[in-house]
Amino acid sequence: MSQPVTLALFCKVVDNYGDIGICWRLARQLVHEHGIAVTLWVDDMHSFARICPRVDPHVAAQQVEGVAVYHWRDQEGTYFAEDVADIVIEFFAVDIPPGYVTAMAQRPVKPVWLNLEGLTAEEWVEGCHTLPSMHPRLPLTKHFFFPGFKGKTGGLPREAGLFGERDRFQQDPAAVAAFLGALGLDAAEQAACKVSLFCYPHAPVASLFDAWQRGGAPVACLVPEGVAKDEVRAFLGAEPVAGAVRTQGMLTVRVLPFVPQPDYDRLLWACDVNIVRGEDSFVRAQWAGRPFAWHIYPQDENLHHKKLRAFIARYCAPQYGAALDGASPDNAAAGRPDANALERLMLALNGVVEETDWLPLWQALSGSLEPLACRSANWQKALLENGDLASNLLTFARSVR
Repeated sequence: MSQPVTLALFCKVVDNYGDIGICWRLARQLVHEHGIAVTLWVDDMHSFARICPRVDPHVAAQQVEGVAVYHWRDQEGTYFAEDVADIVIEFFAVDIPPGYVTAMAQRPVKPVWLNLEGLTAEEWVEGCHTLPSMHPRLPLTKHFFFPGFKGKTGGLPREAGLFGERDRFQQDPAAVAAFLGALGLDAAEQAACKVSLFCYPHAPVASLFDAWQRGGAPVACLVPEGVAKDEVRAFLGAEPVAGAVRTQGMLTVRVLPFVPQPDYDRLLWACDVNIVRGEDSFVRAQWAGRPFAWHIYPQDENLHHKKLRAFIARYCAPQYGAALDGASPDNAAAGRPDANALERLMLALNGVVEETDWLPLWQALSGSLEPLACRSANWQKALLENGDLASNLLTFARSVR
C-alpha cells in the first residue's frame, strides 16, 4: 500500500482569524476529502484555539481532527530531507524556516513548493496564477497559486458537502431556532432582521447602530465578543462580554461568544444580512447565500480600496442579477437597485465614500434582500464552474511533479 502524499502548510497569523481560518479549513479538507497527510505550522496558537477549541494553545505538537499541528515558534532549527513534505505551501508569502528550505533542496525528488496568495478579484491575478519563480541559489522552483473568482485562478475554498449541509439547516426552521436559541436569542430577536457583524475596529459601527435604531423595522445585531468593543460598550452601557444584550429604539445588540468554524457557518446561514471582514469570513458569506457586505483588511495608501472596487465590479455585474420586468440580466443594468444598494453600503463601510446619514443606505439594502439573494445564487453557480481551491491545488501539484 503506497504512502499518502504529505503536505506542509506554514501560516503566520496577521489578521487574527482570517489567516488561520483559511489554512485550517484547507488543512481539514485535504485530510478528510483527499487523504493527504497534512502538517500545519502556526505561529499564533491562541488565535487558532478561538476558532477551534480542540486546539491546546500550550502544546507545541498535537493531532487535531487528523491534522498534525505544530507551533511555529521561530525561524531556527535543523531539518532533514526526510522531514520535508511532498507539497510545501507558504501562506501569503511567509518566509518558511531557512533550514526547511535547505532540506527541501536535499530531497532526491524535490517537493512542489507553492506560495498560496491572498484572494483578490483584480484582473492581474489571472496572468500571475501558477507562475514559477526559481530559487536564487538552490535547485528549487516556487509557484504562485492564487485563489479567485474566475476560471484562470485556483477558485475558492469549499468542502464537498457544504451546500447540502447549508440547505438542510436553512430549510429546517426548528434547527435554526434551536441554534439561535442556544446563542441566547429570544423570540423577538429571532423574528427581527438578523445581522451578524464581524468587522475591523475602524468600521463605522456607531453610524450603523444609529441607523438601525431609527429604522422602521426591528434589527437584531449579533456581534462576536471583542469586535467593535468601543461602539458596543457605548451602546450597551456596560462591558461587551458574551451574553450582554440591550435594546434601544428598533435595535437590539447581542454579544456572542466566539464560536468554532462550523457554528460560525451556521450563524451566517441563520442571519438575514452578514457583515464580514478579511478573507475567511468573506468567502464563507458568499457560500452562505445571504446578502453580505465586506469590510476589507486595510492596507497602506488605501490599496484595499482598489481591491474592494474590483470585487464590487464583479459581484454587482448585471449577469448575476435577477431579470427585471422580463428583461434578460444583461439588459437590466440600468435598473438594478440591489447592486446599487450593496455597492453604496460597501463603499461607505470601507471609507471609500463618506455618508452623513446611514438610514437611507440601510433602507435601500434591506429593501433589496430578495434580489440580493437571487444575485448570490447566480454568483455561486458561476463560482462552482471553477471547482474548489483544494482540488485545483492538488491537480496543479500533480502536473508539476
